[in-house]
Amino acid sequence: MRTFATLIAGLAFGLAACGSSVGSEPSEGVNIGMSVSTQNNPYFLQFRDGAEAAAQNFGVKLTVTDAHNDASQQASQIRGFTNRHMTAIIINPVNSDGIGPAVKAAGQLGIPVISADRTVSGAEVAQTLTSDNLAGGKLGAQELAKQLGGKGEVVVLQGTAGTSASRERSQGFTAGIAAYPHIKVVAKQRADFHRVKGQQAMTSLIQRHPGITGVFAENDEMALGAAQALGPKAGHQVKVVGFDGTPEGIKAVRAGTLSATVAQQPRLLGWQAVDGAIKAARGQIIAKSVAIPVKVATKENAREFWTF
Repeated sequence: MRTFATLIAGLAFGLAACGSSVGSEPSEGVNIGMSVSTQNNPYFLQFRDGAEAAAQNFGVKLTVTDAHNDASQQASQIRGFTNRHMTAIIINPVNSDGIGPAVKAAGQLGIPVISADRTVSGAEVAQTLTSDNLAGGKLGAQELAKQLGGKGEVVVLQGTAGTSASRERSQGFTAGIAAYPHIKVVAKQRADFHRVKGQQAMTSLIQRHPGITGVFAENDEMALGAAQALGPKAGHQVKVVGFDGTPEGIKAVRAGTLSATVAQQPRLLGWQAVDGAIKAARGQIIAKSVAIPVKVATKENAREFWTF
């Protein structure tokens, strides 16, 4: 288990190496509000941890709220940050389409907004930071096809409707799996990025499609739920590919329960969100869009990935 100080040092070194730093200008007086879609998900806990590490490193105040996957509650949180005249706001949207008015209101008061992991529709933000979900979906399709030897019946567990992450991962997977004519996608079902819902959905899908040989889940939580439903078949008769690279997801890959996961870098995402928020608050020019690279984690290379 890495300490918080080690996390700060490691992330700071990585960001310096790729040229992303707020520099030596003092950051005192910078107050950032951050609304996370949910803290009941290991991926977003890592995102929060990276943001908190950056805030401590740069000497800024970061206020974190949990929207509990409720779009109206998140809109209220953003309005609260706006009314308190925060220096900048970071949002990890519950719903890309529904948060626009609250984000727009913040922008009208000159408060820069950074959107992390998911996009915002209907309002301009200072910067959007996302993993390359399209590429990740395609990589997931290619890895699943490889695990299946290019043939079989697969199902897809989809994330929350209206989120850019689910939409883009689905598009990437669909494009990727189209290259394998002997693999048939027999069903797609939403499980809202939730483990229990993933288990329930998979239980239902097994009954309707007993010939399933592969599963692509748009996050690790749903993949782990699917593996629970599959029991001893998971990773053997039925190959399961997830997305996120959470510590538990990587552990399951190493154990062989999951066949692979498309690994993101949520701590780096959180760190860069704070870095971008500080720069935007200072009036510095920042990139409008930043894609954080993803990589497939398999049993052969799983030890390369952090498992805090």
